[in-house]
Amino acid sequence: MKFEHIRHKPPTELKQERQLIIACCPLRSHVNLSTIMRMAGCSGITEVIATGNAKINKTIARDGADNVKLTVKNSLPPVLKKLKQEGYKLVGLEQTTNSTVLSEYEFPRKCALVVGSEREGLSDDCLALLDAVVEIPVWGMPFSYNVATATSLAIYEYCRQYPEG
Repeated sequence: MKFEHIRHKPPTELKQERQLIIACCPLRSHVNLSTIMRMAGCSGITEVIATGNAKINKTIARDGADNVKLTVKNSLPPVLKKLKQEGYKLVGLEQTTNSTVLSEYEFPRKCALVVGSEREGLSDDCLALLDAVVEIPVWGMPFSYNVATATSLAIYEYCRQYPEG
């Protein structure tokens, strides 16, 4: 069997729009937000909500900078309350008591993946609003994944469960 590299293979067409929004606590690194934007773009996600001093680097975000709507807000809890009123299930990405291992969690189609900051994770105010929390097992050190890496893994799992949108 021979394998040949395919440059810029066209994306798989979705049969319906993804109903996943990424909602981020203030991130210290613009590289992390830019990486999340790129992953969102590659995954057919149309909106990322960021808080704090949110900026993206277009070189890192690539097409995600143009194809994913970045909404910037001051604080995350009011955003989460509004999303909940709009019928989104709020799924946190964090190591907590009573969290579910990512690979065992069945995502609701209409949900917001709530991502904590690099050092502090999700605040108690945010945790109190969540419908569920997923975590990704760690088998080595350090104790947790980089926020952009963890977000990418969770987005991939959602897309695996809903491959057509």
